[in-house]
This record gives sequence, C-alpha cells and structure tokens, in this order.
Amino acid sequence: MPEGDTVWLTARRLNGALSGEPLTLSDFRVPQLATLDLRGVAVTEVLPRGKHLLMRLADGRTLHSHLKMDGSWYVSRAGQPPRGHLAHMIRVQLGNANWTATGYRIHDLALLPSEREGEWVGHLGPDLLGPDWEVSEAVRRLAAQPDRAIAEALLDQRNLAGIGNLYKNEVLFLEGIDPWTPAGEVADLGKLVTSVQRLMWANREHPEQSTTGFLARGRQHWVHERGGQPCLRCRTPIRRAEQGEPPRRRSTYWCPTCQP
Repeated sequence: MPEGDTVWLTARRLNGALSGEPLTLSDFRVPQLATLDLRGVAVTEVLPRGKHLLMRLADGRTLHSHLKMDGSWYVSRAGQPPRGHLAHMIRVQLGNANWTATGYRIHDLALLPSEREGEWVGHLGPDLLGPDWEVSEAVRRLAAQPDRAIAEALLDQRNLAGIGNLYKNEVLFLEGIDPWTPAGEVADLGKLVTSVQRLMWANREHPEQSTTGFLARGRQHWVHERGGQPCLRCRTPIRRAEQGEPPRRRSTYWCPTCQP
C-alpha cells in the first residue's frame, strides 16, 4: 500500500494540474459514478489526508479516492493518450484544457458534500504530513492501548495517519525497538513518532523512498524487504515474520541484534 508521502506527492501533482480551472473532461468508469459529469466545474484544491485523497470542487462537493494497494494517478498533457498497457485499469479521467489526470485502479471513489468529508477521514489520527500534525496527540493515541505491539499500533491510522509498512519497519530499526514491544513499554513514544515524521517529510517530494540516504538498489532501506540479508549496520541476518491479525497482517522486518 502506498505510504503517506506517496499520497502527498500525488495530491501535489494533481493540485498543480487541475486546481483553478474548470474541467473539460469527466469520465468515470465505476458503476456508482458512471453517469456523473463534472465538466464545467472547477477544481479548487486537491489535498491528502493520511492515505486518502480529497479533490474539492467549486460547487461545494468533494471527490474522494484511495490508492489502497495498487492504485495510482497519472498526470499527462491534455490530448495525450493513456498508457496503453494499462488502459483497461482506468477508473476515472478528469482534465482541463492543459492537463489530464488518469486514475488507474483507484478505490473508494465517492462524491459527497464537502462538509461531509469526515465520513471518510474523520476517524484518522493526526496526519504525519498534514497541518494537523501534533506529536502529543499521536502519543496519546498510541499510549491508549499500552498492551498492543508497537508495530501494529503504528499502522493503525486512527493513531497517526499516513504511515505504512515501510516506514513502520524502518523507524523501529532506527530507534532500536523490537516490533513486538508493547506500546506502553516503549521508552519514548514522542521520539519515535517524531522520527517517522522526519523520515516521511524528507521523502515527500520525490517518488524514491530512502531511509538510509542512499538510492542505490539494495541500499535504500535498512531492513524493509531485506529478509535474510545482512544488516547494513551489524551484518546479522535480517528476520521477517507476519504480524497482526487477519486481514491486517503485514510483513515485519527487523534486526535481532540492533532491535533486541
């Protein structure tokens, strides 16, 4: 599933292409919105909320979408054909005189009055890349379930919004925390959430996600998706195990030496 920094960058690109101009192209290819026509309606802004995308329109409505595991938005010049090998995966196309935004495998498309956006995002915790980010509130929410494994608690979007499996694995390595440590036993939750916020902030403006400072293949991450490979710090083999309850089980990667 795309992380919050990917969603942030997607929102910025959509906002730059679509905001301030009336739509001249409106093509929805999902049953619930198949007859919807937004031509003539201007986009006022596109913004992220955790892993959700909110496209606000000048008529007081908001188009909601979510990338989930496989969705993406692609911005191209107006009149340019969509990527041919993915044409069957198009769920929506929106465009103006200059740009076209194509949503491939986009999920949870819904149009609702803007004052009802909370129905989709009201449950989320403070957004790691949003104006509402507040360390103390994120800590309060994590600490409210002291017996929950910290790796699972970090992924719960009700605690802090935007973090995904990659940053969960990486920040726990950097802070030297075993993923199964109960949240109530983590020495400094404030330092932990501040670290993950800094990682995501540093990666928000480019599609590459590096937590090591290197972009070379195999060196971008400390532990994520490196099961069985030597730790870049101590050379101990990285371990991998499934963590969490179905359907929210995720692969956890950690170094048993650096995260005792």
